[in-house]
Amino acid sequence: MDKLNLKDLYDGFRQPEVIKSYAKLISQEATKLPKPINIMEVCGGHTHSIMKYGLNQLLPQNVNFIHGPGCPVCVMPKERIDHAYTLSLQENVILVTLGDMIKVPGSNGNLQDARAKGADVRFVYSPLECLKIANQNPDKTIIFFAIGFETTTPMTTALINQVIKKDIKNILFHINHITVPEPMRVLLDDKTNTIDAFIGPSHVSVISGSKIYDEFANKYNKPVVVSGFEPLDVMQSVLMILKQFNEERCEVEVEYSRSVSKDGNLVAQKLNDKYFERREHFRWRGIGDIANSALKLKDKYAYLDAEVKYADILPTKLIDDHKLCICGEILKGKANPKDCKVFGTACTPSSPLGSCMVSSEGACAAYYKYGNLL
Repeated sequence: MDKLNLKDLYDGFRQPEVIKSYAKLISQEATKLPKPINIMEVCGGHTHSIMKYGLNQLLPQNVNFIHGPGCPVCVMPKERIDHAYTLSLQENVILVTLGDMIKVPGSNGNLQDARAKGADVRFVYSPLECLKIANQNPDKTIIFFAIGFETTTPMTTALINQVIKKDIKNILFHINHITVPEPMRVLLDDKTNTIDAFIGPSHVSVISGSKIYDEFANKYNKPVVVSGFEPLDVMQSVLMILKQFNEERCEVEVEYSRSVSKDGNLVAQKLNDKYFERREHFRWRGIGDIANSALKLKDKYAYLDAEVKYADILPTKLIDDHKLCICGEILKGKANPKDCKVFGTACTPSSPLGSCMVSSEGACAAYYKYGNLL
């Protein structure tokens, strides 16, 4: 597909007249609802689409978006940021990670501060760029600080696969990959939650399949619609959710059927299972410890694990967020950025107090960037 046709394809999902037509259909379905409903968009990518295109303003008053914990940078606890900061300052180390990590505050500062102190911190679009960096710096240890949900995990396993296959000696891994279903379960187990349905992330589901959401429909009686990120995708997903309520159904449906199957990418899943196992515990920023919600390298591959090699110097203290930051409540769907007393004043993208203002997927960053749509 050439560039022109690809642009036409994306434009087709952003046509104002079509989006407004969906808004009318949603309003018609909303008149039949037995009660107001809160739809949690799990992923920060959806939050940004909602805010950028003003989709929240197109919904009737009895249908509301609430924001979820699907921003991997936002939920990274300070102690893990402190690991990255500490590793970056070690002699002969090049720390490599994804760009969103540069301003996430830890207890001692962020990776931008580490750079200012002389650390060699590099930001990449693909983990495989570490291969070139390692080849160009044979006397350095390259540590890839891996983050992300099921979407980015296969990219890390692809790098691990190449490191082992090519017997590369100067690349290590600090693994911070997390998974979507576990925090969703924790939120629903909280008796004070107000979640009525979920919009599930399509990119995660391409890898894991829509099957990972079955329990939320079957056990918790919460409809889930796996949605693409274009505005038309989101509006169609909202309509599908309302129809489930009005037809007294509770199912997992896939709006993003052009790429998502029930079983997902079995090849990627197999490769992930080859190198990774579940962590017994992992602390989510603002949410707390969630069992089996993150991955780590299997013992067989401990020789590649920076957490093992540098265990003696890595901080172990658990660090709480700034006392004025309400990112935790935002990530649980119990607040939005407008509820924060320091939003847009003491806390801005250039001087963030909390992680939700840092990440390009953070809810606070979305509200700040698209504030004229509020």
